[in-house]
Amino acid sequence: MRMRPTLSWTPTEDPQPGSTDPEPVAEALSAGGVLVLSGAGISTESGIPDYRGEGGSLRRHTPMTYQEFTASARARRRYWARSHLGWRTFGRARPNAGHRAVTAFGRHGLLSGVITQNVDGLHQAAGSEDVVELHGSLDRVVCLSCGASGSRRDLARRLEEVNAGFEPVAARLNPDGDADLTDEQVGDFRVVPCAQCGGILKPDVVFFGETVPPRRVERCRELVDGATSLLVLGSSLTVMSGLRFVRQAAQAGKPVLIVNRDPTRGDRHAVTRLTLPLGTALTDLAARLDVPVDLPVDAGAAP
Repeated sequence: MRMRPTLSWTPTEDPQPGSTDPEPVAEALSAGGVLVLSGAGISTESGIPDYRGEGGSLRRHTPMTYQEFTASARARRRYWARSHLGWRTFGRARPNAGHRAVTAFGRHGLLSGVITQNVDGLHQAAGSEDVVELHGSLDRVVCLSCGASGSRRDLARRLEEVNAGFEPVAARLNPDGDADLTDEQVGDFRVVPCAQCGGILKPDVVFFGETVPPRRVERCRELVDGATSLLVLGSSLTVMSGLRFVRQAAQAGKPVLIVNRDPTRGDRHAVTRLTLPLGTALTDLAARLDVPVDLPVDAGAAP
């Protein structure tokens, strides 16, 4: 499955009106077997912006495509300089109430699984298990030549060693961990090669225009087949890699429920779209179903 570089989506018909009634979502959760599909919107309360919501990064930022990254050494230098800086902030993000509620639903036996389009690892940090990372994770890097994989933290140490004094101030952070820097700020930032073969290193995430690994896609299809319903959290479903699972569920007659403030590309397949803030909505749903949600470990962490 190739992740199409679709950066925007405009409804071709009147969008389905949103709802503030959580009852349909509560009923689905109480029945169990719910498969969660999460997007960038669930991480905004952790300080990570989304792509397409109000203030979303696509209003000012075009993500790197796979084709650009592989074809241009200059593009790779720009990417790694921005990503190296963004990683420091990205790595400090903590799970918010929405992530913790999803974990609580899972522990309470209400979920059949979690698929996330995010690359931030916050579902796992909140305690969710067996999360399918549809678009990979920024925690890992992979060599495009020999296929060796490694830790992003190890790469960060290597980059710091060869770029001593690299401390620009970024204007913003984007959902892919890429910080906004000017070409002047990127300067002569040095990129390091694969330690095993000298090849090109890439974050182990699916760039726009890149193919999602087939086995991962098949695993997601199996999860949809085995679910009772599909709950979409914080995704506009603009990219086909997520939307096709919504279509699969709807074609199988399984209820699709969406929690997202703005209209989505999957609304026509959904029985409801709840327009409440995710953290509030999921925490209230947990209380309604008498599901205890863990409090933040650190009182100073993100809500």
